[in-house]
Amino acid sequence: MTEIIVAIGLLLVIEGLLYALFPTSMKKMMAAALEQPETSLRQVGLIAAILGVVIIYLIK
Repeated sequence: MTEIIVAIGLLLVIEGLLYALFPTSMKKMMAAALEQPETSLRQVGLIAAILGVVIIYLIK
């Protein structure tokens, strides 16, 4: 359980740094995401989730 909390904390640190260091680029990326069709966003999200599971499996 603590590993999950650490992973969430690390995710927040990385995402927070992106917003702190590159606010203009992050706003542009959000605007671009709003223009993408939902199917594309779903596919990218699914690929990212599967890749994350594979990485965790390989490390464990």
